[in-house]
Amino acid sequence: MDATGRTIRTRPRDTTRGGSSAFTGLAQQIRERGLLRRRYGYYWTKLIASPLVVAVSLAAFVWIGDTWWQLFTAAVLAIVFTQIAFLGHDAAHRQIFVSGRWNAWTSIILGDLLVGMSYGWWQHKHTRHHANPNKLGSDPDIELPVIAVTPETAARRHSAAVTWLQAHQGLLFFPILLLEGLSLHASSVRRVVTRGRLERRWAEIAFLSIRMIGFVTLVFIVLSPGIAFVFLAVQLGLFGFYMGIAFAPNHKGMPVVPKDLTLDFLRRQVLMSRNVRGSRVLDVVMGGLNYQVEHHLFPSMPRPHLRKAAPLVAAYCDAHEVKYTQVGLFASYAIVVRYINRVGLGERDVFSCPLADQRDHLVAASR
Repeated sequence: MDATGRTIRTRPRDTTRGGSSAFTGLAQQIRERGLLRRRYGYYWTKLIASPLVVAVSLAAFVWIGDTWWQLFTAAVLAIVFTQIAFLGHDAAHRQIFVSGRWNAWTSIILGDLLVGMSYGWWQHKHTRHHANPNKLGSDPDIELPVIAVTPETAARRHSAAVTWLQAHQGLLFFPILLLEGLSLHASSVRRVVTRGRLERRWAEIAFLSIRMIGFVTLVFIVLSPGIAFVFLAVQLGLFGFYMGIAFAPNHKGMPVVPKDLTLDFLRRQVLMSRNVRGSRVLDVVMGGLNYQVEHHLFPSMPRPHLRKAAPLVAAYCDAHEVKYTQVGLFASYAIVVRYINRVGLGERDVFSCPLADQRDHLVAASR
Protein backbone atom coordinates (compact mmCIF):
# COMPACT_ATOMS: atom_id res chain seq x y z
CA MET A 1 0.00 0.00 0.00
CA ASP A 2 1.42 3.36 -0.96
CA ALA A 3 1.00 6.79 0.60
CA THR A 4 -2.42 7.18 -1.09
CA GLY A 5 -3.66 3.95 0.41
CA ARG A 6 -3.51 1.88 -2.76
CA THR A 7 -2.34 -1.70 -2.42
CA ILE A 8 1.10 -2.50 -3.78
CA ARG A 9 1.35 -6.09 -4.97
CA THR A 10 4.40 -7.92 -3.71
CA ARG A 11 4.23 -10.83 -6.13
CA PRO A 12 7.23 -11.11 -8.41
CA ARG A 13 7.36 -9.63 -11.85
CA ASP A 14 9.43 -11.03 -14.68
CA THR A 15 12.60 -8.97 -14.63
CA THR A 16 14.89 -11.14 -16.66
CA ARG A 17 15.52 -11.63 -20.35
CA GLY A 18 13.08 -13.95 -22.07
CA GLY A 19 10.37 -13.06 -19.54
CA SER A 20 11.30 -15.93 -17.23
CA SER A 21 12.01 -14.99 -13.62
CA ALA A 22 14.51 -16.93 -11.51
CA PHE A 23 11.61 -17.36 -9.11
CA THR A 24 9.38 -19.26 -11.55
CA GLY A 25 10.95 -22.70 -11.06
CA LEU A 26 10.71 -22.45 -7.28
CA ALA A 27 7.11 -21.28 -7.40
CA GLN A 28 6.22 -24.25 -9.57
CA GLN A 29 7.79 -26.68 -7.09
CA ILE A 30 5.89 -25.09 -4.22
CA ARG A 31 2.57 -25.24 -6.06
CA GLU A 32 3.07 -28.85 -7.15
CA ARG A 33 3.54 -29.89 -3.51
CA GLY A 34 0.35 -28.12 -2.49
CA LEU A 35 2.09 -25.77 -0.08
CA LEU A 36 -0.06 -22.79 -1.07
CA ARG A 37 -3.33 -24.58 -0.28
CA ARG A 38 -5.37 -23.16 2.58
CA ARG A 39 -5.29 -24.84 6.00
CA TYR A 40 -8.83 -24.17 7.19
CA GLY A 41 -8.80 -26.67 10.05
CA TYR A 42 -5.61 -25.20 11.50
CA TYR A 43 -6.80 -21.62 11.23
CA TRP A 44 -10.41 -22.14 12.34
CA THR A 45 -9.08 -23.81 15.48
CA LYS A 46 -6.99 -20.73 16.21
CA LEU A 47 -9.77 -18.31 15.25
CA ILE A 48 -12.21 -19.97 17.64
CA ALA A 49 -9.64 -20.37 20.41
CA SER A 50 -8.36 -16.77 20.33
CA PRO A 51 -11.46 -14.95 21.66
CA LEU A 52 -12.11 -17.80 24.09
CA VAL A 53 -8.61 -17.53 25.54
CA VAL A 54 -9.00 -13.75 25.86
CA ALA A 55 -12.36 -14.20 27.59
CA VAL A 56 -10.98 -16.79 30.01
CA SER A 57 -7.94 -14.60 30.75
CA LEU A 58 -10.11 -11.57 31.48
CA ALA A 59 -12.48 -13.66 33.62
CA ALA A 60 -9.49 -14.91 35.61
CA PHE A 61 -8.29 -11.32 35.93
CA VAL A 62 -11.61 -10.25 37.45
CA TRP A 63 -11.77 -13.32 39.70
CA ILE A 64 -8.22 -12.86 41.08
CA GLY A 65 -9.04 -9.29 42.06
CA ASP A 66 -6.93 -6.50 43.50
CA THR A 67 -3.60 -8.16 44.23
CA TRP A 68 -0.02 -8.00 43.05
CA TRP A 69 -0.44 -11.56 41.77
CA GLN A 70 -2.12 -9.91 38.80
CA LEU A 71 1.33 -9.19 37.39
CA PHE A 72 1.37 -12.83 36.33
CA THR A 73 -1.95 -12.22 34.57
CA ALA A 74 -0.33 -9.26 32.82
CA ALA A 75 2.43 -11.53 31.54
CA VAL A 76 -0.10 -14.10 30.32
CA LEU A 77 -2.09 -11.42 28.49
CA ALA A 78 1.09 -10.12 26.86
CA ILE A 79 1.73 -13.59 25.43
CA VAL A 80 -1.91 -14.07 24.40
CA PHE A 81 -2.08 -10.71 22.62
CA THR A 82 1.18 -11.37 20.79
CA GLN A 83 0.00 -14.77 19.59
CA ILE A 84 -3.24 -13.18 18.35
CA ALA A 85 -1.19 -10.48 16.61
CA PHE A 86 0.68 -13.25 14.78
CA LEU A 87 -2.67 -14.68 13.66
CA GLY A 88 -3.77 -11.22 12.51
CA HIS A 89 -0.52 -11.00 10.55
CA ASP A 90 -1.41 -14.26 8.80
CA ALA A 91 -4.85 -12.92 7.89
CA ALA A 92 -3.38 -9.64 6.63
CA HIS A 93 -1.23 -11.68 4.23
CA ARG A 94 -4.29 -13.64 3.02
CA GLN A 95 -3.00 -16.90 4.43
CA ILE A 96 -6.31 -17.91 6.01
CA PHE A 97 -9.06 -17.45 3.41
CA VAL A 98 -9.23 -17.14 -0.36
CA SER A 99 -11.42 -14.05 -0.04
CA GLY A 100 -9.49 -10.84 0.50
CA ARG A 101 -12.52 -9.35 2.26
CA TRP A 102 -12.71 -12.23 4.74
CA ASN A 103 -9.00 -11.94 5.47
CA ALA A 104 -9.24 -8.17 5.95
CA TRP A 105 -12.14 -8.35 8.39
CA THR A 106 -10.51 -11.22 10.25
CA SER A 107 -7.35 -9.16 10.65
CA ILE A 108 -9.37 -6.14 11.79
CA ILE A 109 -11.22 -8.14 14.43
CA LEU A 110 -8.05 -9.83 15.66
CA GLY A 111 -5.80 -6.79 15.43
CA ASP A 112 -7.99 -3.81 16.25
CA LEU A 113 -10.55 -5.37 18.57
CA LEU A 114 -8.52 -7.99 20.45
CA VAL A 115 -4.96 -6.63 20.34
CA GLY A 116 -5.34 -2.88 19.80
CA MET A 117 -3.30 -2.68 16.60
CA SER A 118 -4.67 -1.05 13.45
CA TYR A 119 -4.97 -3.29 10.40
CA GLY A 120 -4.81 -0.22 8.15
CA TRP A 121 -1.61 1.02 9.78
CA TRP A 122 -0.03 -2.43 9.54
CA GLN A 123 -0.91 -2.77 5.87
CA HIS A 124 0.33 0.72 5.05
CA LYS A 125 3.71 -0.01 6.62
CA HIS A 126 4.21 -3.74 6.25
CA THR A 127 3.28 -4.10 2.58
CA ARG A 128 5.93 -1.54 1.61
CA HIS A 129 8.45 -3.50 3.64
CA HIS A 130 7.60 -6.72 1.81
CA ALA A 131 7.93 -5.04 -1.58
CA ASN A 132 11.48 -3.83 -0.90
CA PRO A 133 13.00 -5.30 2.28
CA ASN A 134 16.01 -3.38 3.60
CA LYS A 135 16.02 -0.96 0.66
CA LEU A 136 16.95 2.62 1.44
CA GLY A 137 14.10 5.02 0.79
CA SER A 138 11.57 2.21 0.32
CA ASP A 139 11.45 0.05 3.45
CA PRO A 140 9.91 1.85 6.46
CA ASP A 141 11.26 -0.82 8.80
CA ILE A 142 14.79 0.57 8.45
CA GLU A 143 13.62 4.11 9.23
CA LEU A 144 13.05 3.84 12.96
CA PRO A 145 12.52 6.94 15.14
CA VAL A 146 15.19 6.12 17.73
CA ILE A 147 17.35 3.13 16.79
CA ALA A 148 19.57 3.59 13.73
CA VAL A 149 19.66 0.41 11.66
CA THR A 150 21.59 1.84 8.70
CA PRO A 151 24.76 3.96 8.58
CA GLU A 152 22.79 6.55 6.59
CA THR A 153 20.33 7.00 9.44
CA ALA A 154 23.09 7.18 12.04
CA ALA A 155 24.90 9.88 10.03
CA ARG A 156 21.94 12.27 10.17
CA ARG A 157 21.78 15.11 12.65
CA HIS A 158 19.87 14.25 15.81
CA SER A 159 19.23 15.75 19.20
CA ALA A 160 21.87 15.18 21.86
CA ALA A 161 19.64 12.61 23.57
CA VAL A 162 19.07 10.57 20.39
CA THR A 163 22.76 10.79 19.48
CA TRP A 164 23.71 9.41 22.89
CA LEU A 165 21.06 6.72 22.64
CA GLN A 166 22.26 5.59 19.21
CA ALA A 167 25.85 5.46 20.44
CA HIS A 168 24.70 2.98 23.09
CA GLN A 169 21.91 1.30 21.14
CA GLY A 170 23.57 -2.10 21.06
CA LEU A 171 23.49 -2.23 24.85
CA LEU A 172 20.02 -0.69 25.09
CA PHE A 173 18.35 -2.59 22.25
CA PHE A 174 16.43 -5.11 24.35
CA PRO A 175 15.37 -2.60 27.04
CA ILE A 176 14.07 -0.30 24.28
CA LEU A 177 11.83 -3.12 23.05
CA LEU A 178 9.86 -2.75 26.29
CA LEU A 179 8.46 0.47 24.78
CA GLU A 180 7.43 -1.19 21.52
CA GLY A 181 3.95 -2.09 22.74
CA LEU A 182 3.14 1.51 23.57
CA SER A 183 4.57 2.58 20.22
CA LEU A 184 2.40 0.06 18.32
CA HIS A 185 -0.77 1.30 20.02
CA ALA A 186 0.15 4.95 19.47
CA SER A 187 0.98 4.38 15.79
CA SER A 188 -2.34 2.60 15.32
CA VAL A 189 -4.33 5.47 16.80
CA ARG A 190 -2.37 8.02 14.80
CA ARG A 191 -3.09 6.15 11.57
CA VAL A 192 -6.86 5.96 12.03
CA VAL A 193 -7.34 9.60 13.10
CA THR A 194 -5.08 11.33 10.57
CA ARG A 195 -5.99 12.24 7.01
CA GLY A 196 -5.31 9.89 4.15
CA ARG A 197 -7.20 7.11 2.46
CA LEU A 198 -8.07 4.32 4.86
CA GLU A 199 -10.68 1.69 4.12
CA ARG A 200 -13.01 0.76 6.98
CA ARG A 201 -11.79 3.74 9.02
CA TRP A 202 -14.85 3.93 11.25
CA ALA A 203 -14.81 0.22 11.96
CA GLU A 204 -11.17 0.49 13.01
CA ILE A 205 -11.85 3.55 15.17
CA ALA A 206 -14.75 1.76 16.86
CA PHE A 207 -12.82 -1.46 17.48
CA LEU A 208 -9.67 0.31 18.69
CA SER A 209 -11.75 2.47 21.04
CA ILE A 210 -13.55 -0.55 22.49
CA ARG A 211 -10.27 -2.40 22.97
CA MET A 212 -8.17 0.40 24.43
CA ILE A 213 -10.74 2.28 26.50
CA GLY A 214 -12.51 -0.89 27.59
CA PHE A 215 -9.33 -2.68 28.64
CA VAL A 216 -7.91 0.25 30.61
CA THR A 217 -11.29 0.87 32.27
CA LEU A 218 -11.56 -2.76 33.33
CA VAL A 219 -8.05 -2.68 34.77
CA PHE A 220 -8.81 0.37 36.93
CA ILE A 221 -12.18 -1.04 38.03
CA VAL A 222 -10.63 -4.28 39.27
CA LEU A 223 -7.30 -2.96 40.57
CA SER A 224 -6.31 -0.12 42.85
CA PRO A 225 -4.49 2.71 41.00
CA GLY A 226 -0.96 1.73 42.02
CA ILE A 227 -1.33 -1.91 41.01
CA ALA A 228 -3.25 -0.90 37.87
CA PHE A 229 -0.44 1.30 36.57
CA VAL A 230 2.17 -1.39 37.22
CA PHE A 231 -0.09 -4.01 35.63
CA LEU A 232 -0.43 -1.95 32.44
CA ALA A 233 3.31 -1.26 32.38
CA VAL A 234 4.11 -4.97 32.65
CA GLN A 235 1.49 -6.00 30.08
CA LEU A 236 2.54 -3.35 27.55
CA GLY A 237 6.24 -3.87 28.19
CA LEU A 238 6.18 -7.64 27.77
CA PHE A 239 3.86 -7.42 24.77
CA GLY A 240 6.24 -5.03 23.03
CA PHE A 241 9.27 -7.06 24.04
CA TYR A 242 7.76 -10.28 22.69
CA MET A 243 6.75 -8.61 19.43
CA GLY A 244 10.20 -7.05 19.13
CA ILE A 245 12.22 -10.20 19.67
CA ALA A 246 10.01 -12.05 17.17
CA PHE A 247 10.56 -9.53 14.38
CA ALA A 248 14.12 -8.35 15.12
CA PRO A 249 16.04 -11.35 13.70
CA ASN A 250 14.23 -11.19 10.35
CA HIS A 251 16.25 -8.51 8.54
CA LYS A 252 18.40 -6.48 10.91
CA GLY A 253 22.05 -7.14 10.24
CA MET A 254 21.32 -8.30 6.71
CA PRO A 255 22.52 -6.29 3.66
CA VAL A 256 20.97 -2.88 3.04
CA VAL A 257 20.05 -2.22 -0.59
CA PRO A 258 21.10 1.12 -2.12
CA LYS A 259 18.31 3.23 -3.60
CA ASP A 260 19.55 2.80 -7.16
CA LEU A 261 20.12 -0.96 -7.09
CA THR A 262 17.40 -3.18 -8.57
CA LEU A 263 17.34 -6.93 -7.96
CA ASP A 264 15.06 -9.65 -9.26
CA PHE A 265 12.34 -10.88 -6.90
CA LEU A 266 14.16 -14.01 -5.70
CA ARG A 267 17.35 -12.21 -4.68
CA ARG A 268 15.51 -9.16 -3.39
CA GLN A 269 13.71 -11.32 -0.86
CA VAL A 270 16.25 -14.04 -0.03
CA LEU A 271 19.43 -11.98 0.34
CA MET A 272 17.81 -9.54 2.78
CA SER A 273 16.09 -12.13 5.00
CA ARG A 274 17.30 -14.43 7.76
CA ASN A 275 15.74 -17.66 8.99
CA VAL A 276 16.02 -18.86 12.57
CA ARG A 277 16.55 -22.59 13.02
CA GLY A 278 14.60 -24.40 15.69
CA SER A 279 11.97 -26.95 16.65
CA ARG A 280 8.22 -26.84 16.14
CA VAL A 281 8.01 -25.20 19.55
CA LEU A 282 10.02 -22.29 18.18
CA ASP A 283 7.64 -22.16 15.21
CA VAL A 284 4.78 -21.55 17.65
CA VAL A 285 6.70 -19.08 19.81
CA MET A 286 7.82 -17.04 16.79
CA GLY A 287 4.49 -17.23 14.99
CA GLY A 288 6.17 -18.66 11.89
CA LEU A 289 8.34 -15.56 11.50
CA ASN A 290 11.42 -17.73 11.93
CA TYR A 291 10.85 -18.80 8.30
CA GLN A 292 11.34 -15.29 7.04
CA VAL A 293 12.84 -16.26 3.68
CA GLU A 294 9.88 -18.47 2.78
CA HIS A 295 7.41 -15.93 4.13
CA HIS A 296 8.85 -13.18 1.96
CA LEU A 297 8.89 -15.35 -1.14
CA PHE A 298 5.35 -16.64 -0.54
CA PRO A 299 3.51 -14.16 1.74
CA SER A 300 0.17 -15.97 1.33
CA MET A 301 1.59 -19.40 2.22
CA PRO A 302 -0.23 -20.75 5.31
CA ARG A 303 1.99 -20.79 8.36
CA PRO A 304 2.02 -24.61 8.84
CA HIS A 305 3.52 -25.05 5.36
CA LEU A 306 6.53 -22.81 5.92
CA ARG A 307 8.55 -25.56 7.65
CA LYS A 308 7.87 -27.91 4.71
CA ALA A 309 8.83 -25.25 2.17
CA ALA A 310 12.13 -24.33 3.84
CA PRO A 311 14.28 -27.26 2.58
CA LEU A 312 12.91 -26.80 -0.95
CA VAL A 313 13.75 -23.11 -0.93
CA ALA A 314 17.21 -23.72 0.55
CA ALA A 315 18.04 -26.32 -2.10
CA TYR A 316 16.74 -24.11 -4.90
CA CYS A 317 18.79 -21.14 -3.68
CA ASP A 318 21.89 -23.31 -3.43
CA ALA A 319 21.38 -24.54 -7.00
CA HIS A 320 21.05 -20.94 -8.22
CA GLU A 321 23.95 -19.63 -6.09
CA VAL A 322 21.74 -17.36 -4.01
CA LYS A 323 22.90 -17.12 -0.39
CA TYR A 324 20.29 -18.58 1.96
CA THR A 325 20.85 -17.46 5.57
CA GLN A 326 19.71 -19.40 8.61
CA VAL A 327 21.14 -19.35 12.13
CA GLY A 328 20.17 -20.36 15.65
CA LEU A 329 17.94 -18.15 17.78
CA PHE A 330 20.58 -16.77 20.14
CA ALA A 331 23.07 -16.40 17.30
CA SER A 332 20.51 -14.27 15.47
CA TYR A 333 20.16 -11.92 18.45
CA ALA A 334 23.94 -11.68 18.78
CA ILE A 335 24.19 -10.71 15.11
CA VAL A 336 21.47 -8.07 15.48
CA VAL A 337 22.98 -6.51 18.61
CA ARG A 338 26.49 -6.53 17.17
CA TYR A 339 25.27 -4.95 13.95
CA ILE A 340 23.23 -2.13 15.47
CA ASN A 341 26.02 -1.44 17.95
CA ARG A 342 28.47 -0.92 15.09
CA VAL A 343 25.96 1.26 13.25
CA GLY A 344 25.35 3.33 16.37
CA LEU A 345 29.09 3.84 16.84
CA GLY A 346 29.27 5.35 13.37
CA GLU A 347 30.94 2.58 11.40
CA ARG A 348 30.16 2.90 7.72
CA ASP A 349 31.31 -0.55 6.60
CA VAL A 350 29.19 -2.69 8.89
CA PHE A 351 29.23 -5.65 6.48
CA SER A 352 32.29 -7.68 5.68
CA CYS A 353 31.05 -7.79 2.08
CA PRO A 354 28.81 -4.74 1.53
CA LEU A 355 25.94 -5.24 -0.89
CA ALA A 356 26.76 -2.05 -2.71
CA ASP A 357 30.23 -3.40 -3.48
CA GLN A 358 28.62 -6.47 -5.03
CA ARG A 359 26.44 -4.38 -7.33
CA ASP A 360 27.86 -5.63 -10.62
CA HIS A 361 27.89 -9.24 -9.50
CA LEU A 362 24.30 -9.13 -8.24
CA VAL A 363 22.94 -7.34 -11.25
CA ALA A 364 24.67 -9.84 -13.53
CA ALA A 365 23.44 -12.77 -11.46
CA SER A 366 19.85 -11.55 -11.64
CA ARG A 367 19.88 -11.71 -15.42
